[in-house]
Amino acid sequence: MAPEHADLHDPETDPLATYVLEPDDVRPLLARVVASPGHATASAVAPFTGSPVAAVPLTAPGDLPDAARRARAAQRLWAARPVAERAAVLLRVHDLLLERQSDVLDLLQVETGKARAHAWEELGDVANAARYYGLRARRMLAPRSVRGLFGPFTSARVLRHPVGVVGIVTPWNYPLSLGLGDPLPALVAGNAVLLRADPQTALTLLWGAELLEDAGLPPDLLQVLVGGPDVGMALLEHVDHAGFTGSTASGRVFAGRAGELGVPVTLELGGKNAMYVADDVDVEAAAEGAVRACFGSAGQLCASIERIYVHEDVRDAFVAALVRRTAALRLGAGLDYRADMGSLVGPAQLARVVEHVEDALGHGATLLTGGEQRPDLGPYFFEPTLLADVPPTARAHREETFGPVVSVYPVASDDEAVAAMNDSELGLVAAVWTRSTARGTALAARTRAGAVVVNDTHHLLWGSVGVPIGGVGASGFGRRHGREGLWETTWTQGVVAQRGVHSGRGFGMRELHELGPDVWPRVLTRLLRAERTLRLP
Repeated sequence: MAPEHADLHDPETDPLATYVLEPDDVRPLLARVVASPGHATASAVAPFTGSPVAAVPLTAPGDLPDAARRARAAQRLWAARPVAERAAVLLRVHDLLLERQSDVLDLLQVETGKARAHAWEELGDVANAARYYGLRARRMLAPRSVRGLFGPFTSARVLRHPVGVVGIVTPWNYPLSLGLGDPLPALVAGNAVLLRADPQTALTLLWGAELLEDAGLPPDLLQVLVGGPDVGMALLEHVDHAGFTGSTASGRVFAGRAGELGVPVTLELGGKNAMYVADDVDVEAAAEGAVRACFGSAGQLCASIERIYVHEDVRDAFVAALVRRTAALRLGAGLDYRADMGSLVGPAQLARVVEHVEDALGHGATLLTGGEQRPDLGPYFFEPTLLADVPPTARAHREETFGPVVSVYPVASDDEAVAAMNDSELGLVAAVWTRSTARGTALAARTRAGAVVVNDTHHLLWGSVGVPIGGVGASGFGRRHGREGLWETTWTQGVVAQRGVHSGRGFGMRELHELGPDVWPRVLTRLLRAERTLRLP
């Protein structure tokens, strides 16, 4: 029988038992939605309770042309400002976010059902990114000098310009981290943003839009659209670049339409992320790291680990430590830090998790711990679950569960582990645990994933904002974070000038051609050979 998880449910004292968002509390936020009069509404359900949160206006595709027009007008003025002024807004976002964290943490928990510690991870991520780009964007966007054809006689520079209007489609699972964090580099680069929010977590994004204006962002530069796939697809007709985070299936449809319209896109899609535990590890440290990597936000994040490959020499000790730590996780609902894991977001996600577990067990998998729904805690709670002996015929073997379900497999060597980790069309994040950093980084380089963490979890990766992250294969393309994430929403312009031509001191292509049609090829041939000898780039 699976060990019983800690129970934090107390209907007598649980603040969520009677927690209601009053209309006056959310009316100013709802007024920010781009929606025409007589709009339809959608009522998100609080995962902790199953009760409606608020009726959110829905954007219609017909609302987009006017929103885009206003965004373009605002963007032209914004792009004309010095980068330092735009960056100062991000630094104020950092400060305001930390000052007002209690309000948005409550909102995040009510809309997503995640534990408060996992909600804080979103807040910390955005503050970290705001500081990073606020301090570094000026240098990253500065004109760059490169070597021209004739060395000191040729001036060559690379300029970066904002693309214009950026469309960002965000999912429900990380509304602050993605809904506020993703627009920051686009905005500091000089763009306007049309941000499509999922109705389930729209209030958090609207709160973020309000925070941006309080930090000094001009009106209309960031506008929030609320809706489903129809709005996301329609958005492509009005933007110059689009970012999409979601499932691989939906991302392919989105990218296909973007290709028809000639709109460049950045996609972060699904992940069936793997971890390798080598034979030299401290099993307790590795097990603790695995728990954090697997069950954050109840496993509802693209970077969550769902496959663990353990060297057979430490398998028994590691699995014992992992089961013990997983079974000890505290499940619960509440606007405090008592719970280690919260709820799934809703009935569809719960049904997928249940189906994957039942299918795996039906195909002969072994249940190590968990595997049960917990309606006593809330309508969508499911225990963190560990499976062994999951056969290739089971859905959980290859498909992304997007929930608190992890499969554990033994391997006999590093080579077998790398082959198993790479045996997936998805390649988003991976992890390697070993006492040897050199061994870990060598294994990471052989792993087919957009980012690999050695001896830690995706939290270390995500927090290292200078490191670009993103997928390979069916996990998407393009990058967020780092200078690459900032450059995604810019276009480059090369400017080459010949010095001294009108003063008679210059030397360039015109002078070469004047030497005669049979002379300049020989001169250039000697020049190219000399530069190769001197190893000039």
